[in-house]
Amino acid sequence: MDDKLPLDWPDSGDPRVWADWLKARLAGSPRPEGGDFPFEQESRPAAVLIPIVPRAGGATILLTERAAHLPTHAGQISFPGGRVEPEDEGAIAAALRESAEEIGLDPGYVRVIDSLGSYYTVSAYAVTPVIGVLDPGFSLVPCADEVEQVFELPLVALLDPTRYERRWVERRGLRGQTHFIEIDGYTVWGATANILLMLAAALRVAGEPRIID
Repeated sequence: MDDKLPLDWPDSGDPRVWADWLKARLAGSPRPEGGDFPFEQESRPAAVLIPIVPRAGGATILLTERAAHLPTHAGQISFPGGRVEPEDEGAIAAALRESAEEIGLDPGYVRVIDSLGSYYTVSAYAVTPVIGVLDPGFSLVPCADEVEQVFELPLVALLDPTRYERRWVERRGLRGQTHFIEIDGYTVWGATANILLMLAAALRVAGEPRIID
């Protein structure tokens, strides 16, 4: 096991073990806010689910590839989620509802653990990441209008800050730096990568991303 990761990292496919460990590890951790670039604008509330999947061979995080025809963030790797609607009872309810709509994930299979600080995107959303552990037996039915595919990547790799690079990008006329990680043929970057690093920080995983000039 990578020595950068917490020494008590669970080696189990039992969701109860992961839920207990995450709650204990997150207890008392700071919840700093983050953002794509340093700019000021009014942000609309949104929420995403960080779905952790305990597997016998190592826990994973479930991610989606957005459909290529979408007007924003087409083809990007994302967490399931979206806007907080007036009928939602907060960010957790929105994250569960959006996950059900986007990928057909039954909320009954999600053990909600906690939330991170808000992440402010260049597309003017204040995103609340909600951490959840999935129970065995869940099934998925991705919405073809929104999702190209659903897949899992190793949690150990995604929460290792030293595997990330901080690169310069330009979006919507704004130039700034954001994080990238390339793993198993996928490139995870932007808000999704930054939220993963927020989770790593909350879990007190050591290490820093590489800075690319």
